[in-house]
Amino acid sequence: MKYMTAPVHHQISSLGLNLVAACTSPRSTIASLLLAMVVTSLPAAALDMAGTLTLGGQPVPDATVTLWRTAGTDSPATMAKASTDTEGAFTLQNLGASEEGKIYYITTTGGAHENVALMSVLGATPPSTIVVNELTTVASVFTNAQFIDGVAISGNPLGVQIAAGNVPNLVDPVTGTWGHALLDPINSTQNTTLARLNTLASMIAAFGTTADDAWRTAFLAAAASGAGEIPEDTLEALSNVAKASWANPDGLFKLFDTAYPQPEDGSRRKAPYVPYLAYAPKDFAMILTFAGGGIFAPGKLQIDVNGNVWSGVNWMPGSQSGVYHNIGGGTIKLSSNGTALSPPITGFSGMGVDGVGWGTGMAEDRVWVSSFNGSIGVMDLEGRQIGKESDFPMAGKVGNLMGVGVANNGDVWIADATKNQLLHFPGGELKNGKVVNIEGLKSPFGIAIDAQNRVWVSNSQSNIVMRFPADDPSKAESYEVGTSARGVALDSKGNLWVASNMSPGFPAPDLPAGTPVMKQFQLMTERMLPIMSKGTISATNPTGVINMIRPDGSQAAPKGFTGDKSVFIPWGVSIDGNDDVWFGNFWGRGVGLMAGDDTEGHPQGVKIGDVIHVFQSGSIQMVTDVALDQAGNAWVANNWNDVDAVVADKDPTRESTTWGGGTGISVIYGVASPVMTPAIGEAHKPN
Repeated sequence: MKYMTAPVHHQISSLGLNLVAACTSPRSTIASLLLAMVVTSLPAAALDMAGTLTLGGQPVPDATVTLWRTAGTDSPATMAKASTDTEGAFTLQNLGASEEGKIYYITTTGGAHENVALMSVLGATPPSTIVVNELTTVASVFTNAQFIDGVAISGNPLGVQIAAGNVPNLVDPVTGTWGHALLDPINSTQNTTLARLNTLASMIAAFGTTADDAWRTAFLAAAASGAGEIPEDTLEALSNVAKASWANPDGLFKLFDTAYPQPEDGSRRKAPYVPYLAYAPKDFAMILTFAGGGIFAPGKLQIDVNGNVWSGVNWMPGSQSGVYHNIGGGTIKLSSNGTALSPPITGFSGMGVDGVGWGTGMAEDRVWVSSFNGSIGVMDLEGRQIGKESDFPMAGKVGNLMGVGVANNGDVWIADATKNQLLHFPGGELKNGKVVNIEGLKSPFGIAIDAQNRVWVSNSQSNIVMRFPADDPSKAESYEVGTSARGVALDSKGNLWVASNMSPGFPAPDLPAGTPVMKQFQLMTERMLPIMSKGTISATNPTGVINMIRPDGSQAAPKGFTGDKSVFIPWGVSIDGNDDVWFGNFWGRGVGLMAGDDTEGHPQGVKIGDVIHVFQSGSIQMVTDVALDQAGNAWVANNWNDVDAVVADKDPTRESTTWGGGTGISVIYGVASPVMTPAIGEAHKPN
């Protein structure tokens, strides 16, 4: 969309309402072309942007409004300024034509109070009418948390675009009211994100309307930065909260309670937005969940070069699947703002793939998936299959396939979990695949390839991680970690991080060689449930560790990191741009953030292996994996939901038979240091 003057609008209108109506019809090709010809033939003139500034539902006069444009890493440019009138209205003129790759946003200062600063991120094609208020501020700040410094938004271009594209999920910049994804039944009823957003917005409203100076001073102090610096205004305060939403939730909630006390009769508080939080949260993170596109029990997540989210899924949505009976799912794709881009129910399918466990791998230009049934699928970034089943030379000679590792040189490695072997595809060519046998593999699971082209492999039926040169597997070395090693990832220093379901010394399930993966899950879970029922293993006495193996083979903590009992049967690990570690806390039903090797920006006293926070939500279920994008969003794989529906009963309660697989993929906005995608080899900051 190009900015246009009012006369241009009149010229387009003169084509007649029939042409406009035709363009909304599936049969409107000719009409659309005519309209496009008219629009592109007109000069790219300026459009007046009309807006309203409100706080607590009331207009804010005499405030300064600034329109900014950012291209990413450069400092943002001021495009226009205005002042609000007595009705809170403002107009921004002579804006020029929008430019590809540029993001626009509004900041406001003053008006209600000198320390009130608000924001609205408008995206690449800003609307002609907008509302700026405390809701748009919360939504804009949390999605752009990794890029805000004062009033400036800047960072890697793709990340800035992803962040801007997610603002409307929380709040609509045109109306200043709740966004479409937030209002989705999954999000509006199954988590507290709506209440968290409303609670924070209500405090910003109080700051500029009803609060006294003592409350304002206390609010700014409660939103101090990790370095202890007190913010100067509401925008900076919210930015601090977004970057470390777990730092002081109790203190912030007490201020909400003070500003809007609960009446003794239990009636509603006089907060401007409902629903609001009734209890102090563990954090103020903004978390949404997206479904559709065939999502049901996603396993391993991958982010492509454009920021889209991919995963093979264990089972087909709507099926009564579990470890006893199952109908396999396909491959799903979400856009960087959570929109489902894969077909409903089946997802992308083909090449014989029938249910995907940990087998999702991402190259620069294609996606690899490996299946429970021994099939391999390769597709481009639009989901189109590359090749056919007959291209796979080992068809019928492999077992249940798990992890997919992509090397910097384009090689692809796949773990065969039941035949204890690896598959190697030099240069990523399916037809050139070969079997690689390495003594000591015991249900290989996760694969990562480092900068020296050494292949790291975890083993889910042992406590061993193996490493070998890609060109000489006979030189394999073994390293002890926790029992039942799963996901692996490399940080920028070449350290390998691995999650193990169980702590060292915990006896591994004695499974016969070649046991299918679903049977493994059945036997392992059947073994764990009685132990848990006796209290031997519980949330207060969990099992599972995360190990770090240095490039020289040494370990900072040979027995692994437990995060002071925060780690509870972890699965996947991912590394952010700060080299911190994110893990899917499967039985802990959450996502953990662990301090990495000599990482920065943490409170004093935090050291390697300390768990800084575990994010939980009503929408976050039993998590296998967490993947990070270039905007610092953490995408979460809800793999299982109800254990009873998965494994506990061969004749389950009929009402819950479709509850085995997890619901959707969740996102925690702006909580991680942005990282280059796709995650091939070591983690790196984006360019």
